[in-house]
Amino acid sequence: MQRIVEEVKSRIEIPVYERSIENVLSAILSTGDFWKIVDISEEPLPLVAEIIRVLEKEGLVKITDKIELTEKGLEFVKEYGIGKREDHICECCEGRGVSLKPYKDILEKFKEIAKDRPMPKHEYDQGYVKEECTVARIALMNSRGDLYNKDVLVLGDDDLTSIALMLSNLPKRIVVVDIDERLINFIKETAEKLNYKNIEIITLDLRNPLPEKYKKKFDTFITDPPETLYAIKTFIGRGISALKGERRAGYFGITRRESSLDKWREIQKILLNDFNVVITDLIRNFNQYINWGYEEETKAWRLAPIKKKPEDIWYKSYIFRIETLKGSKGFDEEVKVGDELYNDAESSTT
Repeated sequence: MQRIVEEVKSRIEIPVYERSIENVLSAILSTGDFWKIVDISEEPLPLVAEIIRVLEKEGLVKITDKIELTEKGLEFVKEYGIGKREDHICECCEGRGVSLKPYKDILEKFKEIAKDRPMPKHEYDQGYVKEECTVARIALMNSRGDLYNKDVLVLGDDDLTSIALMLSNLPKRIVVVDIDERLINFIKETAEKLNYKNIEIITLDLRNPLPEKYKKKFDTFITDPPETLYAIKTFIGRGISALKGERRAGYFGITRRESSLDKWREIQKILLNDFNVVITDLIRNFNQYINWGYEEETKAWRLAPIKKKPEDIWYKSYIFRIETLKGSKGFDEEVKVGDELYNDAESSTT
């Protein structure tokens, strides 16, 4: 085992542990599909790909049209007491902890509107979640007292959260910030069709600070940032800067597919030390992303040991809720970085 760990370490910048190898082997016992192995193991995709290559070199796995353990591999997992990974989530809420029954009508209307949505654009690292996930966000935010009669800021809206918010008729005001004119126009047109007046939609590259008139004006923000530390600090920091003050809330997603636990620790340091906010909620795999359609253009495709498009949902993220306290502060500086806002050693969707 230690030899495998050291071999993987020599090939990749991402931190590697024995547990990383165990997680991948446990996932291979459950499925031969590379994308599902990434999903089940909850290790960054580039790391999973490298571990599989080393396991193949060691004669522990064979790669054909699927990834499976050899006889030697089966003996190895038995020796180290590694079992098949099984995921037992609630069938009603899919592990999100909120019921969509009170939001049934909103979900039906949202699904109908979303049929005409713009498709994800690789240029902006876009991808959107299942309609049920978007509406579940509304249910979660409302259950925490963060929507009714509140001013809500949406920073980037691939998931059309603003449209679900409009359908809920819960916020007092919605402001949407995005860089993609296609999304902006779609949200504007939908607001007109719904005759929804309390929404403002602005075009902004979030490497630039929010205009002064939007700072300290909101009760709640939601965002789904790229997962470099640059992007986390920028997107979440902009959101915190926009909050009115103490005991206001922010929501965002972080994956295990593009972020190791070492990166999670750095993210939490930014939240606790730089922003001085508190994490109140953390829900595993709350967000499930529809396969975005441009897989063959991504780093993930280049790294995948089998060139086969994913058939099932594999890219998921945990949802975080943070709350401001006395002394909390955001991030208002201009970010003068380019590609590194979206890319680091653990990235794969870019």
